[in-house]
Amino acid sequence: MGCTVIGSGRAVPALRVTNDDMSHIVDTDDEWISQRTGIKSRRIALSETATDLGEAAARRAMGEGNSNGNGSSDSSGWTLQHTDPRTIDLIICMTITPDTTIPSQAALLKERLGAMHAIAFDLNAACSGCTYGITVAQSMMLASTITPGTSNPIRRALVIGVERLSRIVNWTDRSTCVLFGDGAGAVMLEWNEQKRGVRSSFLKNTDDVDRTLNRASMFDLSTFPFGTGPAVDPPLNTSTSQHNPFITMEGQKVFKFATAAIIEAIEAVLERAGVSLDEVSCIVPHQANERIIRYAARKLNVAEDLFQISIAETANTSAASALMALADAYQAGRIHTGDTVIMVGFGGGLTSGAVLFEA
Repeated sequence: MGCTVIGSGRAVPALRVTNDDMSHIVDTDDEWISQRTGIKSRRIALSETATDLGEAAARRAMGEGNSNGNGSSDSSGWTLQHTDPRTIDLIICMTITPDTTIPSQAALLKERLGAMHAIAFDLNAACSGCTYGITVAQSMMLASTITPGTSNPIRRALVIGVERLSRIVNWTDRSTCVLFGDGAGAVMLEWNEQKRGVRSSFLKNTDDVDRTLNRASMFDLSTFPFGTGPAVDPPLNTSTSQHNPFITMEGQKVFKFATAAIIEAIEAVLERAGVSLDEVSCIVPHQANERIIRYAARKLNVAEDLFQISIAETANTSAASALMALADAYQAGRIHTGDTVIMVGFGGGLTSGAVLFEA
């Protein structure tokens, strides 16, 4: 028995913003961005909401077209079978940019998709979201199988990552605004009698004592009657404004963390599954920076083309990125039944993780 991938989908908004376009917004150019990151363009949501993008990606993973005409210009996917939304038992949405915090983004998507019987909740693991979401879904499926009657029966789970990072980047800061984009990815999971599916996972949190990657929660205290407390909770370190609503990042420290984390996570799931690297058909990483991925290939002594690299046209979409890249890999015919695949994430928290599954 196993938790098997039966569908994968992605969606991005209509507006494509190139590096040349960015040069009219901040002091930068295509060469500066592409050489340091591998990014050529990113998609930016104008009319599209997180719910619109998440729905489009989810419907592709379920084997449907983007039927609601929500403005998403590019949605695609791969499926083994069509999934009736009424048979979905669980929806987990990973995001740091939900349309609303109450109700959760997952609840909004549950309603939009017509998944009337599903449990739905959000999960925040930033750029490692895909590995956390899949691991939690698999664990809940396994628990409902081992101890039936003690929890909700879960046979099908929809794991969605969606971000509109354009809403939380500082568009005057060239060190961050060029890195991020908007989009959504989704994966449809099914618990079945086959031996294929998730074989191992690894999750880790490293204390971000230096606040190398941060975005504060902002509260409106205009009606707060008990004094003038900080607008963020907890207050940020002194190097960052307490009233900064944007993502802040110390690039070199993040790069150092990421290059170590990606190797550790990949090696951990290989060891736990009893699989050697030469048995792996495809590694699907979080699309943070092409240099991080190429570094990992060198350290692991494997060809770069073992990794799915999709960052050029979509930039960093945080919780959505690896799920979007997985859909790209399936659509490109890189993943076939029986192949061993690793998904790996690393990012804010500081979080890291990987999932190894047999397709």
